[in-house]
Amino acid sequence: MLNLNSARFLASYGTASQLPASTLPEVSFVGRSNVGKSSLLNKLLNRKALAKVSSTPGKTTTINFFQVDDYHFVDLPGYGYAKVPNKDRDRWVELMDGYFNQDRRFALICVLVDIRHDPSKLDISMVATLIQGQFPFLIVLTKADKLSKTQQQRQWATIRKQLHCTPDQPVIITSSAKGTGIPELRSAIEAACKEA
Repeated sequence: MLNLNSARFLASYGTASQLPASTLPEVSFVGRSNVGKSSLLNKLLNRKALAKVSSTPGKTTTINFFQVDDYHFVDLPGYGYAKVPNKDRDRWVELMDGYFNQDRRFALICVLVDIRHDPSKLDISMVATLIQGQFPFLIVLTKADKLSKTQQQRQWATIRKQLHCTPDQPVIITSSAKGTGIPELRSAIEAACKEA
């Protein structure tokens, strides 16, 4: 059983060349800048402010590592925020490419998508890259508290289709505000860590 309450911040890295060698299985979190990644991480790890939540999208510009038992949780910088300067966008590309192209112990990659909207081109591209690279991943739909149960199910089906999900591809509906789907997400992460 993974003790998520043991989580502690380790370090932040601003370039791929700074990243340490991958010594433990890694559970990574990736998604658009305003998808609610930090809030989800805090909810998942039973902390109020382990991952810093900002009112300004695009604030996470580094790769942040957390230690959870014998695993690393990796908070990747958000993508697709229009107000970020080009040089920062270029650095983001270098950072993400560098991370995914390294020989790392990928246990699971959680791709966060806002359930209220259709996936962006970057979401679709991210999922396609993970499928092509045969990375272990699941899709986490965030902000479900903003929709009714019927709307959630409709969007779940629509997003699956738009991301070209196979029938066995896990897609979990979550809400950091209400705790919806958090137990299922924890179970999926624990199962992936056991297999890593």
